[in-house]
Amino acid sequence: MMKSLPRVLVGVALAITTTIAAAATWPDGPVKMIVPYPPGGATDFSARAYADELGKILKQPIVVENKAGAAGEIGAQFVANSKPDGYTVLLGALGSLAINSLLPSKQQQYKFPDAFDGVSMATSTPLAVVVRSDLPVNNIQELIALAKKEKGQLSFGSAGYGSSQHMVGEKFQLATGTKLLHVPYKGSGPALTDLIGGQVDMVFDTMPTLMGHVNNPKLRFIGVTTKERAASLPDVPTLKEQGVNDFDVSTRYVLLAPSGTPKAIVEQLSQAMKRAAEVPRIQKAMVSQGADAVPTSPADTDKALKDEVEIWSSVVKNADLK
Repeated sequence: MMKSLPRVLVGVALAITTTIAAAATWPDGPVKMIVPYPPGGATDFSARAYADELGKILKQPIVVENKAGAAGEIGAQFVANSKPDGYTVLLGALGSLAINSLLPSKQQQYKFPDAFDGVSMATSTPLAVVVRSDLPVNNIQELIALAKKEKGQLSFGSAGYGSSQHMVGEKFQLATGTKLLHVPYKGSGPALTDLIGGQVDMVFDTMPTLMGHVNNPKLRFIGVTTKERAASLPDVPTLKEQGVNDFDVSTRYVLLAPSGTPKAIVEQLSQAMKRAAEVPRIQKAMVSQGADAVPTSPADTDKALKDEVEIWSSVVKNADLK
C-alpha cells in the first residue's frame, strides 16, 4: 500500500494538471449549445440571442443546435451524456427540466439536477393565456365559466407533456377548479400553429413565443401569469387581478454544463453570460420579446435548480400526474 502511494499521488497531480491546462486553453474550438426544443420557441430565442454575443466574448463560435422531443428530455439527455469539457452545453427551460425529474420517462437516463453543473440563468419571461379569437371569452372569469360548462372539452396546447406550458395549465386548473383537455406537442411553435389554425382552444405560453402574434386577429390575449403586468402587454391584466389568487409564475431559461465540467470553465462561461447580458443589443432584444436577461453565478444557478424541483413537486402531486 505504501509503495503505491507515490504513484497514486502522481496520478492525481497529473489529472489536476491536465484539468487546469484544459481550462486555461478553453475554448480553442466551437462550443455547441443544445436547445431541447424546435426552432421558434422561447428557449430557442434565448439561446440565439446570447450565442452571437458569447461567441464574440469567447472568440469562438457558439453553435446553436436544436434537439427536440420528449418535452426537452432528448436534448437534455444528450448534454448530460456528453464529455464534461465545456464544448457541449444546454440552454433549457428550468421549469421543464425540473418537472421532467418529477415525471421521468422510461427513456430518461440522467438525474436532474445531479447530471448538470449550473452555469448561469439566461432569461426570465411571463406567460400569457391566449385563446383563439372565435372562442366566446374575453377574460379569465369568462374562460373559467366556459371551462366549467364544457367539463373537460376545452383544449390547451403545450410544448409537451411535463413542459412548463403544460404545468402552468395544470396549475391553472387546480387554482380555478376547472378541467381542461391537454394536447401536447413537440414544442411551442407547433402548438401555436395549431392554436392559430383552430385545432386547440388556448395556450399558456411564454412572451418570446407569443410577441410576434400580439396583433394576430385569430388570437386573443386575456391574461398574464406573473404578479405584475407584463411591460410588453400593459393592457392585459394578470390572473390575480382577475380573481385567481396566489398565481405568480414565470418561465426561466438556464445554461447548464455536464456534471464534472472543470470549475474554471464553468466560471469563465458564467462571466461571459454576465457580460453578454449587459450588452445593449441583448437587452433590447429581450425587451422586444417581453423577457429579461437575468444572469447568475454558478452557485446561485445550482440553488435555483433545486428550488425549482420543490416548486413543481406540489403541482405534480396535487394534479396526480404520472
